[in-house]
Amino acid sequence: MENLLTVNNVWMMICTALVFFMHLGFSLLEIGFTRQKNTINILFKNIFIITIGLVLYALVGFNLMYPGSFIGGVIPAYFFDLFGLSSPVVDGSLDLTYNEGYTYWTDFLFQGMFAATAATIVSGAVAERIKLGAFMLFTIFYVGLVYPIAGSWKWGGGFLDTLGFYDFAGSTLVHSVGGWAALVAVYLLGARIGKFKKDGSIGVIPGHNIPLATAGVLILWLGWFGFNGGSVLSADPGATSLVLVTTCIAAAAGGLGAFLVSLLRYKQYDLSMFLNGILGGLVGITAGADLMSVTDAIVIGAIAGALIVIGVNFIDRLRLDDPVGAIAVHLICGIWGTLAVGIFGDKAGWEQLGYQAIGVLSIGAFCVITAFMIIYTLKKTIGIRVSKEEEQEGLDIHEHGMDAYPDFRLNQH
Repeated sequence: MENLLTVNNVWMMICTALVFFMHLGFSLLEIGFTRQKNTINILFKNIFIITIGLVLYALVGFNLMYPGSFIGGVIPAYFFDLFGLSSPVVDGSLDLTYNEGYTYWTDFLFQGMFAATAATIVSGAVAERIKLGAFMLFTIFYVGLVYPIAGSWKWGGGFLDTLGFYDFAGSTLVHSVGGWAALVAVYLLGARIGKFKKDGSIGVIPGHNIPLATAGVLILWLGWFGFNGGSVLSADPGATSLVLVTTCIAAAAGGLGAFLVSLLRYKQYDLSMFLNGILGGLVGITAGADLMSVTDAIVIGAIAGALIVIGVNFIDRLRLDDPVGAIAVHLICGIWGTLAVGIFGDKAGWEQLGYQAIGVLSIGAFCVITAFMIIYTLKKTIGIRVSKEEEQEGLDIHEHGMDAYPDFRLNQH
C-alpha cells in the first residue's frame, strides 16, 4: 500500500510541475499575440498571478474550495473560519491516510496551480490597456474568493456535485470561470485604440512575435498532460493512459478543425487560428477526458476548433476587443466541453445534459455577477484603463520604465 501511495504521489507531483510549466506557456502566448511595447507589462501580470495565487490559495482558497461542509450547499462552512492549511500530522509524523492517491500537501500544491489559471485567462483578454494596479486588485479578489467558492460547488462536494454535474478537470470550473470574468472585463474596459474604426470596420492589430506564441501553445499542450492527467488523482495506468490519449487527440483535432474552417471562411492559412484551435480542443475535452473514446475526442476537439473561428468573429462583431482570443478559447469552448459530457461518452444522456447546463448557467451567473461587482467598483474608484498617451506609447515604458527588447548594439565611433 505504501509503495502504491508513493507511485501515485510521485505522479501527482510530476503533474503539478507540468501545470506550473503551463504558466510559461500562457506568458509566451500572450506576449506573442500582443505588441512589443506591452511585453514587460504582460509578463509582470503573469508572474504576479502565480505568486499571489499560491499565497492566497494557502491562506484562504484551499479551505474554501474543500470545506468539508456547506451552508445550504452553496457557502463553504469555512468561509468564516479561513486562514492557513491544517497540517495533517499524527503522532509526530505526516498522516498518509489523507488519500489513497496522494498526500495532503501534494493535493494542495496541485490544486493551487489550477487556481492561478483563472486569472491568467483574464490577463490575455485585457492586455494592452488595463491599469496594472487595478488588475492586481481584481486578481486578489477573484482568485482568493470567487474561484474557490465556484470550485467548491462541484469539487468540494457542494450542490452541483450532489445534483450530478460532472467536470473532470475544469472546462467550467477553471476555464469558464476565467472566461466569464474576461468577458465582463473586456466589456467594462473597452477596446484598444484602433481596433474598431468609425466606419464600422474591424482593425487588425497584429502580435509582435508569433514564434513565441507558437512555443507557448506547444508548452500549454505539454502542460495539459499534467492538467488532465493529474486530475485522475492517482497513477492508475488505465485511467491516466486514456486521459492522456483523449487530451492529445482532442488538441490535434481542435487545431485541424480551426485551420480548415478558417481556410474555408477566409481563404488563408491562419496560424493564429490554428494555434487557438489546439487550445480550444484542449479546453473542450477537459470536462470529460476520462469518459470519452478516441472518436469522441476527435469530434469534441474538431467542433471546439470550429467554434474558435466562429467565436473570434462573433466577439469582434459584438465590438469586444480580446487580443488573444481568450473568450473564444476558454469560455465558448469551456461551455461546449461541459455540455459535451451529456452528448458523448459514458455519461451521455438527456438527464446528464440537463445537469451540465445547470452547472454552466449557475457558475456563469455567479462569475458574471462577482466579476462585474469587482471590476465596476474598481472602475468607479481607482479607474481600470490607462490614459490614451500611455496606451499609444506602451505600458512597458510608462508603468515599468523599461523595454523588453533594448538595443544592445555598440555605439559606432
